Parts: sequence; C-alpha cells; structure tokens
Amino acid sequence: MSAEEILSKRLAAWSAMGFDAERCPVRNVLDRIGDKWPTLILIVLAAGPKRFSALGRAVPDISKRMLTQTLRDLERDGLLTRKVFPTKPPSVEYSLTALGRSALEPMAALVEWAERRHPEIEAARARFDRDAEAA
Repeated sequence: MSAEEILSKRLAAWSAMGFDAERCPVRNVLDRIGDKWPTLILIVLAAGPKRFSALGRAVPDISKRMLTQTLRDLERDGLLTRKVFPTKPPSVEYSLTALGRSALEPMAALVEWAERRHPEIEAARARFDRDAEAA
C-alpha cells in the first residue's frame, strides 16, 4: 500500500472520529513530539542518559523553564524517565524509555528527509517571499 493510500485511509478514520483531540493520534501524540523541543531532546537522549545541565548545553537556545516543561511532558507521555540521585543538591538524569526509543526510527527518517530536502524548502520559501513582495 502506498503512503498516499495509507494516509488517505487514516484521514478517513480521523474524520469518522470527528477529529476529537483526545482520540486522534496526530493531534494527541504527534502534536507533542512533533514540536521542535521534544524532537531535539529525544534526539539528544538517543545517545544515552543525560543530566538536566547536559541537555541544556546540547540544546543551547532552550530556556530552563521550557526544558523543564518539555521534560515533564515527555515523562508524562512515557517517552523518558527521570532518575534522582541522592546528592547535595540532588541531581537528576533523564533517559529514554522503550516507548521513547521506539520513536527514534520514524524520527530518524523524518530528520533525514528534512536534511535532504532543506535546500529545496529554503529555495521554495525564497521564491514565495519574492513573489509575495512583488504582488
């Protein structure tokens, strides 16, 4: 079955559900992990467990508040786990769960596609912006 056929069938199923955000996997799941911060954090954790500060260094443009919230969301979704070490002050290490690791293969395919197609997308944006300014 082609990608077009698969996606058309999925769309029909979601339409039948009324695109209910609670039951629609695109809105409920992909909306969360498809955002830039969760994606980058999952990619960083693919290399192995990291502490909060290491995650912050690996994704330098994320604020501490956003990093904290994103880690909580990913933990709530079961994609990562946190381990607290009884040190002073306590240190925390984050690692992917089996569910989180299962997201890496499709994520890798999408990342590869984005890297391969980035020049085409940038060129399309430039053409669109140029045409919009001319109009």
